Amino acid sequence: MIATASPVTAVAPTAAVRRQRPWGLALLLVGTAVLYLWNLTATGWGNSYYAGAVQAGSQSWEAWLFGATDAGGVITVDKPPAAMWVPGLFARVFGFSSWTVLVPQALMGVGAVWLLYAAVRGTSGTTAGLLAGAGLALTPVAALMFRYDQPDALLTLLLVAGAYCTVRAVEKASPAWLVLAGATVGFAFLTKMLQGFLTLPALALVYLLAAPTSLGRRLWHLALGLVSVVVSMGWYIALVALWPAGTRPYIAGSTDDSVLELALGYNGLGRIFGGDGNPGGGMGGGNIGFGGASGPGRMFGSAFGVEVSWLLPAALIGLVAGLWFTRRAPRTDRTRAALLLWGGWTVVTAVVFSLMSGIIHPYYAVALAPGVAAVAAIAGRELWRGRAHPPARFVLAGMVAVTGVWTFILLDRSPEWLPWLRWVIVVASVVVAAVLAVGVRARVLGVAAVVTALLGSGAFTVATAAEAHSGSIPLSGPVADGQQFDMDGPPVSSSVAGLLAATGTTWAAATTGGTAAADLALASGKSVIAIGGWNGGDPAPTLAEFQRYVEDGEISYYISGMGPRGGSDIDEWVSDTFESQEVDGQTVYDLRG
Repeated sequence: MIATASPVTAVAPTAAVRRQRPWGLALLLVGTAVLYLWNLTATGWGNSYYAGAVQAGSQSWEAWLFGATDAGGVITVDKPPAAMWVPGLFARVFGFSSWTVLVPQALMGVGAVWLLYAAVRGTSGTTAGLLAGAGLALTPVAALMFRYDQPDALLTLLLVAGAYCTVRAVEKASPAWLVLAGATVGFAFLTKMLQGFLTLPALALVYLLAAPTSLGRRLWHLALGLVSVVVSMGWYIALVALWPAGTRPYIAGSTDDSVLELALGYNGLGRIFGGDGNPGGGMGGGNIGFGGASGPGRMFGSAFGVEVSWLLPAALIGLVAGLWFTRRAPRTDRTRAALLLWGGWTVVTAVVFSLMSGIIHPYYAVALAPGVAAVAAIAGRELWRGRAHPPARFVLAGMVAVTGVWTFILLDRSPEWLPWLRWVIVVASVVVAAVLAVGVRARVLGVAAVVTALLGSGAFTVATAAEAHSGSIPLSGPVADGQQFDMDGPPVSSSVAGLLAATGTTWAAATTGGTAAADLALASGKSVIAIGGWNGGDPAPTLAEFQRYVEDGEISYYISGMGPRGGSDIDEWVSDTFESQEVDGQTVYDLRG
């Protein structure tokens, strides 16, 4: 990492190093693909809210463009639409099914592992790249999200792609690669809004400090990258603003039918600082406890700990040690640049997630996983190379021991699941750490250190992939019945589904709430209006609009009581105007006259 007196010395990967161990990359990618694709459709629709939007996009190009929950285009999901574009295109080509909804997510996971490997290899060599890729693939929350249809899968892929482009940009001070990095960040915004910006400080800092060109050129290139961010996200914001509001879906979660308000409100500052936000977009009322209490320990707590923190203590130790050992290195030192890139990614993301006062879910942690895996791999590899020097050797031994002890603690939170595993790991890690510390330099120790570091998270990841998850807030690990947090409503009966499937109107039905409407649409194959959006509180459709749809004969049925909010003006008008019938315990109103 530093000069000859340093415990470790940075060596840029040569062409020979880049060609090493092609079997290693093949094994990594094939193993990741098997892990993420095996028995994938057992999950069904995953989050039916987003699956319903993919179905709508497969039926209407306008619904696909805006991410509408229904093919008729009444209201969007409460996120930007990019995460629905890829599975929507899959559904167009291969037909709409659970497979076309979920396979794109798994392929995004394989792509993220590949790009992480390539980015780390570019600065730290093949071994570090393979370790980083394996660390990401074997993080439980990664297996959860890359086998599920939340926007976080595409978000993570785009963020890793942005880091890869930045590594390439830093190599030769390339403005073209920096512009590509900016474009990935812009599309990350179109996937999950302000969360897509969390890695931006690290990308900019690394280029500013380490690119091999003058300060003036570095600043100019960064300005070009910023323009790329604005253009790659701004085209969609402008499209929504310029499109006549009455002829496109309402932007759910916003208070004024605006993408910018959604980004700065419910999906942006509202998530960070809490407050009521838009009650239509979410639960409101600040932090509702999905991610545990905010504070420095949140990433290690009961909600986030098993999702992502297996290598986090080691990564933080390795980051501090690596930056210390490279403190006198040249400005363009690639090892320090890599640590700043992935360490900045890790620290900024972890701090924001830890201190957020608004709505936060444990699966958000997948965006932290690449940074943790990369820092642990880079620092571990460099310290191993410098293990002849006591400072490097002691830090590396500490990383191994701390990882084993922390893995024991995490596994102890599920005491009934493989109770012997945590004891094997903690004993093995302490032994390996002790042998490393006394100066034994056998290569087998490196293999043992990697195995003990990844065994716990790997086993938990396999258990995650073996489970069929469902609902709006999936959890990783060997989830037993009753532990999975599920906000879905009652299942749709075959009788209700058959009733809707036989309709020929623009919308087969309407009901309150996004998940309820999606469940009806998925069961019947027909378009269903989600009155009020995700949580029933958005002003779309209005009562006047709904009455016009009914008058024009565009809605066949109204299903009462499925959504999270009752007593709306539409619900009251329907109950006062039409007769109801009970179908398998469900209140159904025939709106056809």
